Amino acid sequence: MSTSVRWFLVAVGCCVFFSSCGPKGPPQKETFPVKGMVSVDGQPAGALAVYCNNVAGMDTKMPTVSQTFTKDDGSFEISTYGQSDGVPEGEYTLTFMWGKIDMLHGGYSGPDKLNGRYKDPKASKSRFKVEKGKPVDLGKIELTTK
Repeated sequence: MSTSVRWFLVAVGCCVFFSSCGPKGPPQKETFPVKGMVSVDGQPAGALAVYCNNVAGMDTKMPTVSQTFTKDDGSFEISTYGQSDGVPEGEYTLTFMWGKIDMLHGGYSGPDKLNGRYKDPKASKSRFKVEKGKPVDLGKIELTTK
């Protein structure tokens, strides 16, 4: 894992840790582990953003955002409330963006090395279902830049 990605993940981990101290926040949905691996043009893709999109749309009563970044070897574990905690029950599609982590501003930006090919949740071929008590292994997801 590159040094910049490692520092970014440490910063995110500290934010999650310190935000979990103190008074309890709003109620949280139960989550279940979701993992996989991404390759682009046959090679592992590190620091690639992976976003979960609920097929039913955003839950307006208890909205959640589930996403993660791939490690240097292309592997990932999706997070909702805390690092690698998983995803609430439901049916999802995955979308992807391959930009770069901006350590100075603490953000992630383009240009998208995938040229926006995998940004549309409705066109996504990566679809999965999360069921109570069942971890999900998405296996290897192959993307291309062409």
